This record gives sequence, structure tokens and C-alpha cells, in this order.
Amino acid sequence: MTDRPDLDTVLGKAVTILRAFRPDDRIVSLAELVRRTGLHKATVHRLSGDLVANRLLDRADGGYRLSRGLFELGMLASLERSLLELAMPFLQDLYERTHETVHLGVREGHDVVYVAKIGGHRQARAPSRTGGRMPLHCTAIGKALLAYAGPDLRREVLTGPLERRTPHTVVVPSILRGQLRRVTETGVAFEAEESAVGLVCVAAPVLGRGDEPLAAISVAGPTGRFRPEGHVAAVRAAAAALGSTLTRRDLLR
Repeated sequence: MTDRPDLDTVLGKAVTILRAFRPDDRIVSLAELVRRTGLHKATVHRLSGDLVANRLLDRADGGYRLSRGLFELGMLASLERSLLELAMPFLQDLYERTHETVHLGVREGHDVVYVAKIGGHRQARAPSRTGGRMPLHCTAIGKALLAYAGPDLRREVLTGPLERRTPHTVVVPSILRGQLRRVTETGVAFEAEESAVGLVCVAAPVLGRGDEPLAAISVAGPTGRFRPEGHVAAVRAAAAALGSTLTRRDLLR
């Protein structure tokens, strides 16, 4: 589920321009921004100039790129910053134990938003990136969050269209429902090449008071060498320790 900016407002049009940038973009031309946003060329040119003046975009080689000022602004998001600061020791310890790709994610709507990603030279080729998002139903982190979410959200996801990201993505609601039930029974969720071919993953929810899902932690690796079942205890312990820390600090509430 993606929130769409209101294109009848100046702010909505400016946000549309910023959201037109993609993870692999270096420089995007004015013509490409016009194509991606569907806005009039004069509007994109004028608003891009305003975004440059406010250090949210930079001009470069005849086009535009996201500015460092946007990163600085994003780092002021106190909730995510507090979560990341407290979670990082647990994530680093989990990485040292596994030497595979470690993720921290939170839920936004029907998506996982990745707050952190740690990987070394052997990290798996994964579609995830810090600040990026994936559908809840096709990731281990997403299933961990969805299993402990409220019944209304689970109903929305299970009755809505389930996007098929790979040939292995679970798109049958009854099968996904059964997987979520097992998550609440075992405290861990698995992904088997459901977000990307060749990638498997195990995740555990970070729970607060009343088993409220605050975040989730996962370890992912390639099918050729990674066995997620062998890392259940480590992932579950990291998530439980972070949950206890967050609850003691009374954060994310």
C-alpha cells in the first residue's frame, strides 16, 4: 500500500518529484522527471529549482540528484533513529555470529521498510536496501510483523491481491494464513526465495508490551550455503533482547 501525494498542491507535486528517484539513479534529467511524474515540464523545472534552493536536490551534469540535505533531514526522524541506535549492537552481534546479511525492518502500511542492513563481502544479492520497502507477505521480516499485527491488518493483506515477486511467492491466502499461524507458535518466520530467487531468510519479531510488533530482525543468505533453520535461536535471541531494551526505554509507543 503506497500513499500517493496530492497533485493538486505544490507540496504534493514536490513530493512526487522526490519520490520519482530510484535506488540505482545517479543523475536524472528534467525530461525523465517529467516522464516519471506526469507533471508539466514547466512545473517540474520550477519545483526542482525550489528543491535545489532548499538543499533537497542538487543540479549535476544537466540533471538532478538527491541532495545530502535530504539525508540529513531523514536522520532527524527520532523514532527510527532511536530504534537504530539501540538495535545496532544486537545487529552487529548477529552479523558476527552468522557472517550473513542482517536486516532490521518496521511495518508501514502493507510494506516492510528496512531501517538497517548489515552485510560483509559475502552478503547475498538481495532486493532489500536501507530505506527501501517490500510487501509484507513475501519477506520473512514481513511475515514476522504481520503474524503479530492486529486482525484488521491481517484481514486486509489476506483478502487483498498478493503480488507475485518470484515463482515461489506465496499468493494463496490460506497458505499464507497457515504460515502466519506457525510464526505465532514458533516465534520465527521463514522466506524461501519469495522476494528474490536464490535468497532464503529467517526472521523474528521484536515485541513490546502485549506482544505488540515494534520491528523485526532477519538473517538472509543464498540458497547454496545458507540454512536458515540453523540460525533460529540466534535470530530469536537478538529480537527478544532488543524488544526487552525497547520496552525498558518505553520507546516506539
